[in-house]
Amino acid sequence: MVEAVLGALAGLAALAGSVTAVLAARALGRLAAALPAGNPPLAASILKPLHGTEPGLAEALASTLAQAHLAPFEVLFAVRDPADPAAGVAEAAMAAAPAVPARLVRDPRLHGPNRKVSQLMNLEGLARHPVLVVADADMAVPPHWLTAVTAPLADPDIGLVTCLYRGEPGDAGLWSRLAALWIDWQFLPNAALGEVMGRANGCYGATMALRAETLARLGGFAALSDLLADDHALGVAVRRLGLRVVVAPVLPAHVMAEDSLPALVRHELRWARTLRLLDLPGYAGMGVTFPLAWGALAAVLVPWGWPALVLALAARVFLAIQADRALRRGLNPGRLALLPLRDALSFAIWGLGLARGTVTWQGRRFRMRPDGTMVEAG
Repeated sequence: MVEAVLGALAGLAALAGSVTAVLAARALGRLAAALPAGNPPLAASILKPLHGTEPGLAEALASTLAQAHLAPFEVLFAVRDPADPAAGVAEAAMAAAPAVPARLVRDPRLHGPNRKVSQLMNLEGLARHPVLVVADADMAVPPHWLTAVTAPLADPDIGLVTCLYRGEPGDAGLWSRLAALWIDWQFLPNAALGEVMGRANGCYGATMALRAETLARLGGFAALSDLLADDHALGVAVRRLGLRVVVAPVLPAHVMAEDSLPALVRHELRWARTLRLLDLPGYAGMGVTFPLAWGALAAVLVPWGWPALVLALAARVFLAIQADRALRRGLNPGRLALLPLRDALSFAIWGLGLARGTVTWQGRRFRMRPDGTMVEAG
């Protein structure tokens, strides 16, 4: 009796997840086909904190400097440790683009446990332009990215512009490929669906653009210095000012480089536990986005669970193919063959994320308090 009940619940979860997968595929297609705002480009300062070198860093920094932006802009790179190897990569990128105003700032000052925010605080007073664009080091951006994320700020009702992103493996290894697939087939389509439904309220830290005067009204980056989810907090603060946060229709590439399964799990578990802290009911509800896992469970528990598994597999393959099409990737059977493994990993990490625990960031373990602040774990 218990097995029949559990099998029925798993089958229903698989059905709900299959519908969600189809809707997410459609939402991503709409996002990928959307046109950028037609407002004039704005003068901007790009703030790019750096920490260590990973595959693809040189290409990512070069793409930041290669913006086809018709307004003045500058790029401010930052390292905390003068001996950080990322400094040499940044210097080489700047030397290859001498016409672009760019600086490398070496500043060891720490202002709280969030080291990325500390670097942003060190750069904040050096920016010369009225719009600030925060960009993660591992984001490879298309030439129109800066225009797409700054132009909407010409509207005074818009306080912050962010964007979603696609995955790009930093090397040919299995773990890097699986990390990129999680973005393309799990995070990106479901975030696009949340945005279409008006439920995401997202602010995605890989790219955040806002006016300097808006940031000043919020107390500067200092207001975020002890928070793990600084991007979420910035979006919330901007909305509290009565301003809108919008997602620009541009998809830079998040370069993923994982050298082992434990490294991949640590990285994705940090995201999972951060989301759990921000919204436990919403995080629990994410379980519906794993129809293949629920379908497999239904098939194990009850003989009539097999149709649920077949439906879930068809829905997930449909989403993967449609996502790759939206991202202008060709049909790749070898890539699709990784779907069951990728979904099994995603489901397991989601389950682990339901339990409270520490997270690992830049080689350090942190414990998160209920208010979102973080302290280094012993």
